[in-house]
Amino acid sequence: MDSFSTVIRTASHEQHVDAETSTFMSDLLGGRLGVDAYARYTEQLWFVYEALEAGAERLAADQVAGPFIQQELLRLTALERDLAHLRGADWRAGLTALPATRAYADRVRECAEQWPAGYIAHHYTRYLGDLSGGQIIRDKAERTWGFERKGDGVRFYVFDGISNPAAFKRGYRELLDAVRADDLEKQRIVTECKRAFALNTAVFHALGEEFPLSA
Repeated sequence: MDSFSTVIRTASHEQHVDAETSTFMSDLLGGRLGVDAYARYTEQLWFVYEALEAGAERLAADQVAGPFIQQELLRLTALERDLAHLRGADWRAGLTALPATRAYADRVRECAEQWPAGYIAHHYTRYLGDLSGGQIIRDKAERTWGFERKGDGVRFYVFDGISNPAAFKRGYRELLDAVRADDLEKQRIVTECKRAFALNTAVFHALGEEFPLSA
C-alpha cells in the first residue's frame, strides 16, 4: 500500500502540471512578460501567504497541523522585502487582490481557523512547491530581470534556513506519512490538495487575462 505522501503526490499530479503549464506561467518564465507581471504575481502571493502564516502560531500547538509549522519555511517577511524592491517603500498602498486570489486566501484562512487537517493540504501544496519548482522561477527571474542572485526581488524563493532541500522534503513527507488522521480524513486532505491546486490555477488564469500577450 502506498504511503500517504505518495497518495497525495499522485492524486494531485494532473493539477500540478496544469498549474505549472498555465499560459501566464509559461509566458512569465519564457521572458515574454515584463517585470510588472512578475510584481503583480508576487502581490497575489502576499495575500495567500498572509492567510497561511497568520494562523501559524496558533496552529503550532495543534496535534494534527502542529508538526508542519516550521519557522524556516515562513515566507511573508521575504515576500514583503521583495515587494518593497519591486513596488517601492509604499507597496502596501497599491496592493490589491484579484477575485481569484481573494477566494484562494479565504479558503486557506477558513481551513487554518476551522480545519487544521485541511490546512495541511494548503501548506503542502505551497511550501513544497516553493522548495521545488519555485527554484526554477527564481533562476528565470534573476536572468530575465537582472535581480541579484538570491537577492531582493527573489527572496521569497530563498530558504536560508534549509541547507539541504532534498533532506528537508524527505522529512516533510515523513510528517505526511505520520499525520494523525484516519483514512476518511486523509481522503478529505487529498481532496483539499486538489482544491488548492485548482485555486492556484485560477489565480494564474486571472493573471493571464490581466497580462495577455499582444498578438
